Order: sequence, then structure tokens, then C-alpha cells
Amino acid sequence: MTVQEKAAAMKLDSPKMAAMSADARNSALFKIKDALLSHQKEIFEANAQDLENATKNNVPEAVVKRLKFSEQKLLDVTKGLENLATLPDKVYETQLVRELDKGLTLVKESCPIGVIGVIFEARPDALVQIASLCIKSGNCAILKGGSETKHTNKVLFDFIYDAALQSGLPKNCLFQVEQRDDIATLLACHESVDLIIPRGSNAFVQYIMNNTKIPVMGHADGICHIYVDKTFDIRKAIPVIIDAKIQYTAACNAVETLLIHKDALDALMPQLKEAFQKHKIELRATREIAERYDSMPATEEDFATEYLDLIISAKTVENIDEAINHINRYGSHHTDCIITEDKDMAEYFMKMVDSAGVYQNCSTRFADGFRYGFGAEVGISTGKIHARGPVGLDGLMTYKYKLFGSGHIVEDYASGQKEFHFQDLS
Repeated sequence: MTVQEKAAAMKLDSPKMAAMSADARNSALFKIKDALLSHQKEIFEANAQDLENATKNNVPEAVVKRLKFSEQKLLDVTKGLENLATLPDKVYETQLVRELDKGLTLVKESCPIGVIGVIFEARPDALVQIASLCIKSGNCAILKGGSETKHTNKVLFDFIYDAALQSGLPKNCLFQVEQRDDIATLLACHESVDLIIPRGSNAFVQYIMNNTKIPVMGHADGICHIYVDKTFDIRKAIPVIIDAKIQYTAACNAVETLLIHKDALDALMPQLKEAFQKHKIELRATREIAERYDSMPATEEDFATEYLDLIISAKTVENIDEAINHINRYGSHHTDCIITEDKDMAEYFMKMVDSAGVYQNCSTRFADGFRYGFGAEVGISTGKIHARGPVGLDGLMTYKYKLFGSGHIVEDYASGQKEFHFQDLS
């Protein structure tokens, strides 16, 4: 069956998927969890093959970190499956009940989007998260992972799909696209696929947007910032900055640029430079920092770069407005943080920074669906329409209006014989 034929079949099955009971969908998540834990050996063997191939092909270290599927990642995704299964069901949730007139009642109800195509980077754990979220939200999913993890993805998908069928989900609930050439075919399926979610580089996301009629939701680069205001606590600042850089350097929510209020420089930099040296973080800074703290010089390009490595750029700013302007100009609207003890400054920063996530005194690495209590995420959206930030269950839902009448016709209202009396009902 071709990709077009499979997408068309999934479109026909999507109402059946949406109609599956919450118990059936949750049962599938628990079965997936059990299957992954029962078949660890096969999963790790497949991942070892991918890692071996990555070494042979000189795959960048940042990518290798993402494609490694360790025991800890397995525990994380299975815990995520368990948490996701226990979340309240969002499918066909009533959002509004409004009586337009006697006997004429409007109901706004949530419903799944339908068929979602997700094209994602070389991260096996992403496949588990995406598939499980689509199942929980009653959506059918077409999955295309990075070629660097093709063996791991194949094994994971097979276990996930078998568990879904065992739980009674429709035959066409999930489909894995394995060939890179099939991406172009998938992008042409605008009559069958309702949404595309790309996860990858800025160039890749732009390619997707420019080559499909299907609505696209996603983010590209993760150029995240931390701004240290003049009223900061050094005991909070150092751990937050270091965690945001090293906890998972290859993640899109790792900090890439540090902005420092000029009055905070001397209080911050001696201890921070020591921490950078301890963790082997390369500092690239503007002249006033570089000359005093012996760092590499930063260029204009550095401030527009997502390093995904143990490198951080830094500059001083005159005030909070300069920091905000820098972030809004160079940032990717992903996640940005202010370190300050001034509540008013924090509130101002959060209002003025145009990003999906704005934080005070905490690591940018918290920008994650699992850490937000969403169970998991299909990705981070930096757009402003439909979904923003970590996209969990809510982001995979849309809604429909149901109108219940008793022979009502518009002419009665247009002629003035009847009038609407809009009343919201509990």
C-alpha cells in the first residue's frame, strides 16, 4: 500500500479512532508500556546498531546524544506512558452549552484533529511520546523519524502498533513512513492529512512549510536566553545557568545566550567563569566580558546560533529593555528566563518577551510536556495559532459545534417573529 493509499485509509478510520472509548485508548498505553519493558533486549540491540552506524558515518556528537536510547530513557518513556494514561480524557469534552432560544441549544465540544503526520529528529523516545499522545487524544498518526535511528524506530513502532491493535484500536490508527523519499509524498496528501508537525532544523521546517498545502505546526531553532538582572541571587543564578546549558546540551530548550546587566557583571562572572571551566563550557563573549574574563570573542553570528554543544555566548546590556529587544530579535521564541529578585522586573520581562515560555529563576530545560504534567509532548510550538509551547493533549484537539433544535428556522428570527435570548447553561 502506498503512502497516499495508507493516508486515505487512515482518514476514513479517523472517526472510528476518535470514537474509541477512553478505556480502550488508556489500555493501549498500558499495553505499550508493558511491551517496551518486556522487549528491552531487542530495543537496545537495535539502538546499538544505530549507534554503531552513526560512528561509522561520522554523525555529529549532538545527534548521537539524541539517538542513544538508554535504560534511563526507556524508564522515562514508560513512566510517561503511565502518567499519560492517568490524565483526564479530553476527547468529546463539553466546553460550552448555550441556549440560543427555547428548544435551540448550542454545544461546543472538543474532538481530535484527525490524521496527524509527524516528521521528527533522530530521537527514539520522541517516537514513543508522539505515538502515545496521538493514541490518548484519539488521533491517527503517520510517523517519520530520523534515518539515523531507523532500526530503533522500527522495533519500537512494531511493539507500539501491536499493542494498539491488541487493545482494539482501528487497523489504520498508526503508520510508520520509513523511506526519506516518502516525505515528499506525505506532504502531498493534503486531502487525507489534517496537520503536519515537523521537528528539526530551521531549514527543514521551512522546507516543510514551503512544500505542502497541509497546515504545519512546529518550531525550528531553539535559541534560548537567560538574562541576569542587577538584583539577582548568585546562589540561584549559577545552578540555573549551568543546568540550562549542560543538563541535556543537545536539547532545543538548552540555553545558548547569556545576557548580563552591566551592574551584575562583576558579582556574577568570577563564580560563573569558574563553573564554566569546571564543566568545560566554552564562553564566547562581547568585548567588555572577553577582555576581563579571558573568553573567545563573540560575533553577530554567535547570537543567532543554536550550538547544541558546550558553548554559550554572552553580552552585557544597559538595562532590561536592551535584554528584551535582544531576545525578541535573535531568539526563536521558544523559552527565555530572567534571573532576578525584583518581582516587578520579572513581570515586565514576562509580558514583553515574545516567547512561548517565559521563566523566572529556573532552568529553561523545564520547557517540556512531561515536566508540565502533560504526560508527554509531540513537540514545541513557537507559533501563536492553535497551540503554543509544549504541545500535549490540548494541542492535539480541535472542536466542533453541535446545534440541537426542534424544527427551528432562521426566517423566524430574520423576520422578527422570534428573538434570540442567549443564555449559558451549566
